[in-house]
Amino acid sequence: MVRAPEFPDRDFPVTDFGAAADGTTDDGAAFRAAVEACHAAGGGHVIVPEGSYLTGPIRLLSGVDLHLRAGAVVRFRREPEAYLPAVPTRWQGVELMGYSPFVYAYDARDIAITGAGTLDGQADDAHWWAWKPLENADFALLERMADDDVPVAERVFAEGYHLPPSFVQPYRCENVLIQGVTLINSPFWQIHPVLCRNVTVDGVTVRSHGHNNDGCNPESCDGVVIENCDFDTGDDCIAIKAGRNTDGRRLAVPCQHIVIENCTFADGHGGVTIGSEMSGGVQHVYARNLRMDSPNLWSCARFKTNSVRGGFIRDVHIEDVTVGRVADQVLEIDFGYEEGDAGPHLPEVDGIHLRDWRVASTDAPWRLAGYPQDPIGTVTLTRFTVDEARSPGVAEQIADLQLTDVRVNGKPIG
Repeated sequence: MVRAPEFPDRDFPVTDFGAAADGTTDDGAAFRAAVEACHAAGGGHVIVPEGSYLTGPIRLLSGVDLHLRAGAVVRFRREPEAYLPAVPTRWQGVELMGYSPFVYAYDARDIAITGAGTLDGQADDAHWWAWKPLENADFALLERMADDDVPVAERVFAEGYHLPPSFVQPYRCENVLIQGVTLINSPFWQIHPVLCRNVTVDGVTVRSHGHNNDGCNPESCDGVVIENCDFDTGDDCIAIKAGRNTDGRRLAVPCQHIVIENCTFADGHGGVTIGSEMSGGVQHVYARNLRMDSPNLWSCARFKTNSVRGGFIRDVHIEDVTVGRVADQVLEIDFGYEEGDAGPHLPEVDGIHLRDWRVASTDAPWRLAGYPQDPIGTVTLTRFTVDEARSPGVAEQIADLQLTDVRVNGKPIG
């Protein structure tokens, strides 16, 4: 069972440590001092009162709850050099020393970001997102270094490179709570716990439409609850991940025991997504009571992989879902993502179960495509209704597709 951390009843207002809260003074030193004092005292709450704060990265330590009161807006500096020195992180599933995530923790226990305030990454087409055309060469070099087993400490991709950091990233942490806050204008992936245990993301609002602005991406984590959240993103709303290619197989840590419930989804590439960084495997995922509606949402349930990634997706249950509009398809399982069938690592996708879905409008109810030499395993759709589909469902290279009480355009299917 995933349990949220608890904190001693001690408050450390950042204004007591010199924060000006005027929106222009760099309050980074005040945030650092408050976090360090809270940690040294044995834990408590670093309070961010109503006001506008400018800061560089905030690094949480064990026992610290960063609590943003209503009306508090924390804006993060736009200069990349503010996020140095480089820290251990992951970029699209590959380990490196990179720019610090904006809110970061490493090897910490009992940490939280809570409250009714806003974290504003201040990313836009001139800051961070402008790196999109430049990132491919840097990432290709990082992947080659991973393939060559270069030590992570020597994979330094910070100053002079163009791999933007995640917004919020607890790394190798245990007992993590992110609750109530709003995230806007993210530089890259928004909530990205990596190699963590016992993570709760509750009542968070995610609003950012930049490149690769995934909403919540637990990666190689064990025990994650995502509940009561509202996603409106520039990429996948939720994407469950487990490392990429050689690096993912080297670590071989699955992402597992994931619960998603009572969430809403608007714009995004996928609602509930798994992959494509899944080389360590994803299993035991249960999602229920979800609401999705946007002409700019590509797929509701999206599984993306290929024979370069490898890995497995097993035991996934998505139930009680109401969909208004979805642009392309309700269910997508794609073995041809990005590199396609270009490697020896055949993925395993088996035990995908959708139950009690009601969809108003889409292009196709499903598009499923495995490999001839590696078909998709068992997929079941039960009590699955699509009122309007402009195209028929496509199922290619699948071993076992079970349709029970499925209706599309008013007609029974299967």
